[in-house]
Amino acid sequence: MKKKQWPGWGPDEQAEQHYLVQPRALAGGGDLRHVSEFLRASGWRDKSKTGGPVFMESPDRTVRVAYDPYVLPGGWTIHGRADGLNDEWSAHLGQQTPVEIVAGLTDALTHPRSAHAPNVWAPFQEQNWHTRFEGEHYMATSPDGTAWMKYHQDADGSAMWWTGAKDQQGNVWTAHFSPNAPMYLVQAFSAELASPDPVMRPRGRVPHSAQIRTWSVSVKPSQLSAWQQARITAARAATWARNSGRNTRPRTTARPYTPVSGARTRR
Repeated sequence: MKKKQWPGWGPDEQAEQHYLVQPRALAGGGDLRHVSEFLRASGWRDKSKTGGPVFMESPDRTVRVAYDPYVLPGGWTIHGRADGLNDEWSAHLGQQTPVEIVAGLTDALTHPRSAHAPNVWAPFQEQNWHTRFEGEHYMATSPDGTAWMKYHQDADGSAMWWTGAKDQQGNVWTAHFSPNAPMYLVQAFSAELASPDPVMRPRGRVPHSAQIRTWSVSVKPSQLSAWQQARITAARAATWARNSGRNTRPRTTARPYTPVSGARTRR
């Protein structure tokens, strides 16, 4: 059977070896542009410095997303200012948090909030994670035991979401959300963490781990570019639709009637 020729492939284009990695929580950090390009296409301001840390700011300047590998412990920091719905909040994710899981949170920042009450544990239960109480805390653990999410409550009543993944070779990342983090964002993160779908990594970027499964695939550069562009196009389309909806919103009050100047009233 002949391989399908994707539109845009050049006649001399060479396929490159990539790997599908499962579970995704142990796939390593990945390409930061998976997060930043989507935010840029959604109208976020890119304040990153060339060759420096990633720094993105929401259109209304209430949320900032940053990635800095040059500080300790390094990784992702998402910070939200207080607004009418939420107090100030933050999330910190380690450097090796897969970008696909990070994007669960950051993509959700660009979407309208659902009217349904969020349920952080639902994605884990749907994927047969082991959920249980541990004292006053509640925890979900992946079927293979490598990833977890925990709702941690201290004796003084303060609470925090703590999550991460670890294998037997010492590959590890952790993340935590402040008590005031919006629950719909935590749920969006948990949905990507619990997803059974593998993620793709190029050759040389796959962690050495006995707990992962990999499948070799040949991918042409134009195919990768098409996948990336599809994600960016979707972000731009959603942003355009939201902005158009605001601009064309119908009037809620009738325009008052004004008679034409100089018109005579027929008796």
